[in-house]
Amino acid sequence: MTIAVLLALFAGVLVALSRQINARLALSTTALAASFWNHIVGFVVLTILGLVLGGLWPEGALSAPWYAYLGGTLGVIFVASGSWLIARIGAINTAMLVIGGQMISGVLLDLLGGADDNFVYSALGVALIIAGMALTQRRGE
Repeated sequence: MTIAVLLALFAGVLVALSRQINARLALSTTALAASFWNHIVGFVVLTILGLVLGGLWPEGALSAPWYAYLGGTLGVIFVASGSWLIARIGAINTAMLVIGGQMISGVLLDLLGGADDNFVYSALGVALIIAGMALTQRRGE
């Protein structure tokens, strides 16, 4: 479990760094161009890793339903919107809103998946975290 927690934290750091780098590129070009280059470089790196480590074409990949491949499309939208947003509302605001959206979606997806035993607690926890995030955005009046 400790390794999973550390890996999740590391992934969060990588997301923040990636968003900053793409936002800088978007300022020099456009959010669409930044997203394009992000995915081209990612494709090349993943292809090399897949060829070196194997497993690039796992069994059953071609028999997966069409919607199993929507993750890439959603990822493109996520990267392009992040590149556009960071330049306009800043890194912390973008991160907090994205994380808030992920938490709300996570609770709803768990509920739809049948994991409703902790729904009230999860929903309350998410509401408190989002309220805390909103409080940090209040300007001194």
